[in-house]
Amino acid sequence: MLTPPRTVVRRDGGLYALERALQRRGFRHVAGADEAGRGACAGPLVAAAAVLPEGRRGEIDELADSKLLTPAARERVHDQVVARALAYAVVVVPAEEVDARGLHVCNLAAMRRALASLSTRPEYVLTDGFGVDGLDVPGLAVWKGDRVAACVAAASVLAKVTRDRLMVELDGRFPGYGFAEHKGYVTAEHSAALRELGPCREHRFSYVNVAAVSGRDGRPPRARRPAVEEPGVALPGLPVDAFAERPDEPMERSGPAGGTVGVALGEQPRPPASVGEDVVMEGGVR
Repeated sequence: MLTPPRTVVRRDGGLYALERALQRRGFRHVAGADEAGRGACAGPLVAAAAVLPEGRRGEIDELADSKLLTPAARERVHDQVVARALAYAVVVVPAEEVDARGLHVCNLAAMRRALASLSTRPEYVLTDGFGVDGLDVPGLAVWKGDRVAACVAAASVLAKVTRDRLMVELDGRFPGYGFAEHKGYVTAEHSAALRELGPCREHRFSYVNVAAVSGRDGRPPRARRPAVEEPGVALPGLPVDAFAERPDEPMERSGPAGGTVGVALGEQPRPPASVGEDVVMEGGVR
């Protein structure tokens, strides 16, 4: 059996070069997946997946890594992705799930669920930095994928805008932390608010800085979050009923079709596969 020749994609080929190369080899529907909120110590983890149309129909003005765009530009790109993608899906994992199951486990599971929810079945999957097991199609983990592949950049914008909007909502429910400005990341302002107010239930108690100010840093990471059922739980700056309301269930939002998406148990971390200056792929349709 002959091995198909390799396809070499140069990094200076532009944001759409990787997808175009895959499409020329027969992978028409290329999905990208990315997340937002890994480094935050408060708020949800959000993962997204997107499949863009082939050719010029898939080219979106201003599309880039979400971290390189202004908030206004991200909103514009987000709306274009929603309007023009063949399919997209967004999965929201609350802070309690991150504490209970671990950040990396939740990250991989959420990306897998987002990809599984796409109404257009992908024939190839590109992910940002982390390989995702459990897919029935070939895929590639691309270092800085949101700056290399258009579909990954589209997913990064969907995830980032969705999470930012949720953090603005949380700012109204939990005033004083500045969630609308720093979005739950460990800024100097957020750290000062944590020391003054103590954590709220939207913080991730498995994170060292949150555990330290909550007085629970001596416990194992996944046992640090106060139980919802505990009567009289009072952290600094919070009333005793601060954890009385049960956390929201994992949320999912998708494009033309979707379904309820949660977070799977039992996922094992996988080391990311790095890609050098040139991305090299094995060709041929599987």
